[in-house]
Amino acid sequence: MKWNSPLIPLAHWPPPPAHPGSDRAHRIRDPISRGAAGEMTRCVSFTAFRDRCYDHTFYAAGLRPTNTVLGDGATVHFWAPRSPNPARPPLLLIHGFGANAKWQWAGYLRPLLRSGFDLYVPDLLFFGGSEAPGPDRSETYQARCLAAAMEVAGVRRFGVVGVSYGGFVAYRMAAMFPEAVERAVLICAGVCIEERDLAAGLFVVNNPDDAASILLPQRPDKLRQLVRLSFCNPPRIMPSCCFRDYIQVMCTDYVTEKTELINTLIKDRKLSDLPKIMQPTLIIWGEQDKIFPLELGHRLQRHLQENSQLVVIKNAGHAVNLEKSKELCEHIQAFFLSFSPYSHKDQMSYGTRWKVIVRFAGLSMRRLASKLPLLLQKKTWINQANMSLPRTSRSNIYA
Repeated sequence: MKWNSPLIPLAHWPPPPAHPGSDRAHRIRDPISRGAAGEMTRCVSFTAFRDRCYDHTFYAAGLRPTNTVLGDGATVHFWAPRSPNPARPPLLLIHGFGANAKWQWAGYLRPLLRSGFDLYVPDLLFFGGSEAPGPDRSETYQARCLAAAMEVAGVRRFGVVGVSYGGFVAYRMAAMFPEAVERAVLICAGVCIEERDLAAGLFVVNNPDDAASILLPQRPDKLRQLVRLSFCNPPRIMPSCCFRDYIQVMCTDYVTEKTELINTLIKDRKLSDLPKIMQPTLIIWGEQDKIFPLELGHRLQRHLQENSQLVVIKNAGHAVNLEKSKELCEHIQAFFLSFSPYSHKDQMSYGTRWKVIVRFAGLSMRRLASKLPLLLQKKTWINQANMSLPRTSRSNIYA
C-alpha cells in the first residue's frame, strides 16, 4: 500500500499537540487531573469500572494496546495481537458511534480468536484514545488513518468489519485500498444515505443537529431516547443515575469534533457519488433498525449488485451487534472462513453452513469421549505391566 505523504508514519515524529479533552482513558485512571469529580468517578463510577474490566478482557484475549502516531500528528490507538501469527487471517473490527472499541467488540474476541483470526481493534479518531489535530472530519480521513496504522502494524492484507459509522469507514477503506482489504462486512451501515433522505422523512430526525443530539447524548433523556431507538427490545428500567454516570465518563469528550463528524457525513451526500467496491461484501441489518432503516440495506445491495449479499436478522434493531451477538458472529465467521462468500440456491446459507460445522465438530468430540475410557484402561494396563517387569526390560513393552 502507498500512502499520501502527510500520513506516512515517522519513527521520531513528535507527539501531537495537547488537545482539550484528550486522553480520556488516562483521565479516568488519574483522578488528580479531574479534581474531586474525578475522584468520585474513580470511586463510584460503574461505567469507569466496566471500562477497566474491558481492558482486562482484551489483555486476557492476548491483545495489547498500542498508539501509532502518523505524520500529520494524528494518533490511532488500537488493540493488536501480542504475538501476531502470519498463518492466521487478520481481521480489522471498526466500532460505531458510542463509547469506544472495547465496549462494542469485547464480546466478539473469544469466538473470533477461536475461529483462527488475528484481531485488530482500533479506536476511531475522537473516540477512546485516538485523536487528530487537523480539521478533516470525513470518513475518508478516518479510513486513511486506519489503513496507515495497519501498515505500521505490518498487516498488508486483511478483512474488515464495520458497525454503523464504522461501516462507513470500512466501506471507504475497501474503495481506497482494494489491494489491502480482501472482504468487508457492513453492519447497519447506511453508506447509501443521501442528504435529502432527512427531509423526506426516512429517519426519526430531519436535520443533522437533531441527529447529533441523539447520537451524542448529553442528558439522560437523550440517552434514553437513543437506547429506545437502537434496541428492538430496550430494557424496561433505565435509571437516570446510571445514564448520568455513563454520559460523564463516555460522552463528554470531543463533542464538537464528533458533531462535525456527523455533519460531514451527511452534508451534500449523494448516492451517485458513492464508489462501488469490488470486494465480496456481506451486508447485515437489524430488521427493526430505527437509526438506519432497512431500506438503506436494500439500497446498498442494489448499488453493489451481485458482489454483495444482504442478511436481515429478525427481532433486532440498530444495535444488532449487542442484541444478537451470537448470530452476528456466526455470519462473520462463515463469511470470512468459507472459500466462496456467496450463497446460491444450491448452497447452504452462512448460518446453516456454520451450524453444520459446529454439529460435525460436536459429533467428533462425542466419539472421542466415548473412546476415552478404553484409552484410559489401556494406559492403566500398560503402566501396571511396566511396573511388574524388571527395570532393564521395561522399555521392551513399547516395542
